[in-house]
Amino acid sequence: FYSGLFSFGRWNYLNCVTEELKDPYKNLPRAICIALPLVTLVYFFTNVAYLTVLTAQEVVSSNAVAMDFARQVLGPVQYCVPVFVAMSTFGGLNGSLFTSGRLFLAGACQGHLPPVLSFIHVTKGTPVPALISTCVVSMLLLPFDIFSLINCLSFVLWLTIGAAVAGLLWLRRAQPERPRPVKCHTAIPIIFLIGCLYLVIMPMISEPRATGMGILITLSGIPVYAFGVLWKNKPKWIHNAHDGMTLFLQKTWLVVSQDAPNADVLLQDMGN
Repeated sequence: FYSGLFSFGRWNYLNCVTEELKDPYKNLPRAICIALPLVTLVYFFTNVAYLTVLTAQEVVSSNAVAMDFARQVLGPVQYCVPVFVAMSTFGGLNGSLFTSGRLFLAGACQGHLPPVLSFIHVTKGTPVPALISTCVVSMLLLPFDIFSLINCLSFVLWLTIGAAVAGLLWLRRAQPERPRPVKCHTAIPIIFLIGCLYLVIMPMISEPRATGMGILITLSGIPVYAFGVLWKNKPKWIHNAHDGMTLFLQKTWLVVSQDAPNADVLLQDMGN
């Protein structure tokens, strides 16, 4: 159910990194209005090209539609298509790494993840610990089937997106006078929320096992959250171990807190 939708993903990543944008109040709406229609047109005409050459049955049964299309249209040049397909993933991969790293960083800044994940490189300013954590999590997921991962995690993704949109509507009603630099008509989030509800409810009916696994994965974070965030009075040895590990990672990755007044001086102190 989610596999086709997954190929259209990453369109919402820019909303998660508005702090990294220059003049987001102008550039965010501009990017949305330009990028989304443009990408939609590219996908639309690509599918039109496929269906012009291939039959519907060939498209459904194909493991690589682009290769079958190229085999009939491009002849000997067909062997270049896998290279172009691989190159086309670089943009999505770059966006995923960029956004995922900043999500880890934002969670650490809010106290929901270890503080070291909010640290940045002393000279480059990049969130090195958050980026490395993203890579580690990705590598741990490599042995699993990609379609199972998509089905399990997409359910949770759309559930959280729907909850965020519902929170937006609640804030519109509870705090109507709150400043909103970027604002859209109320009908847009309502329509979007209906779409999110469909993407959450229908898979629960058609694929209950995959959605159940997604719920279990989400619930597994509750004990970790209780231990790391809710439990305030931890034993001293836990704090000492945490501080020692944080200092070790700081020296290894050359990272400091974003609030450090002078990164160069702090780095010199760490070396001593």
